[in-house]
Parts: sequence; structure tokens; C-alpha cells
Amino acid sequence: MRDRGKLGLQHENLRLVQGDIQDAAQVEQAIAGQDAVLSVLGQTPTSPKDVMEVGAKHILAAMRQHGVRRLVTLTGAGVEDPKDQPGLLNHVITFLLKTIVPQALADAVRSVKLVRASSLDWTVVRAPRITDGVRTGKYRVGYVGKGTGNRITRADLADFMLKQAQDRRYVHDAPVVSN
Repeated sequence: MRDRGKLGLQHENLRLVQGDIQDAAQVEQAIAGQDAVLSVLGQTPTSPKDVMEVGAKHILAAMRQHGVRRLVTLTGAGVEDPKDQPGLLNHVITFLLKTIVPQALADAVRSVKLVRASSLDWTVVRAPRITDGVRTGKYRVGYVGKGTGNRITRADLADFMLKQAQDRRYVHDAPVVSN
């Protein structure tokens, strides 16, 4: 993570590592000795235009190097999947994403393409609008236009992603999770 102090969470099984996803050596050190990798990389106004793609390359290389098989990675619901059945509203949202944040969407698409091409046990978790709120443990899992809503709380998204570290139901799949 960029800033260890921002998480405000401690646990005996949690190891926080501050570093830069653009630095392959730092990524490799963070992944060494882990059982699984959960990645929540995303674009910020000041991040490099390829932060997600470069991050995915570094993560995948380090996982192969250290024999770590399980990857759960987050991206936006705007990254398309063959199982999606988008409706008119979904098409409008995709158009807006391509118009307003084309660089971020293209970076996310490239990173997911790298993950999908890997031989790892990956799950790409796609999220709609992420909101603040408490963990309810109740969320829907589906695909764009099929059984999902338009938002999810950070707490429920984290809950789902953590469960995927051991749950194999969505290996080699890219579901959308929403409240």
C-alpha cells in the first residue's frame, strides 16, 4: 500500500507493506511467502496512465516467481465480460466511461487481459459504484445486466474479496458484486 497509516487495521495474520506498485522489486518482496494476493489497484488523478497494467505485470511475475497461485483482483464493472447482458443504461454508462475516463478504463481493460491470460487461479471482481457503509454480508453476485445492482459498500466488497481468497467458485471468472 502507498501509506500504511491510512488503513487503521491490525490483525495477527495481516502484514502491511508500504511500497510502490511501479517497483517490481518491492512488489516481489511483498508477495514472497504469501498464500494469496488481493489487489485493489486503481487510477487516481496523479497516477501513471498505466498503473493498473504495470501493477498487474509486476504482481503476476512475482506470483509466478514465488509459486503463489491465488489472485483476487478488483476492477470496475465497466470492464466487459462475455457473460454480461448489458441493457440500455449499461450501454450509456459504458459510453460515459469511455468519454470521461478513457485512460482509466483502457488501463483497467489491459490489466484484466493480462490476468485472464495468466495460468494462475484468478478471480476478477468487478464492482459498480463503491459507497461507504457497514458490512452487511448480503450482496448479489452476477454479471452486468444479470442479477446485480449499481452500487456496493466498501465493507461488503472487502468481505466478498476476502472470501474469494479461499472460495474457488469464481476461479477464472469475473463476476460483478453489488448490494
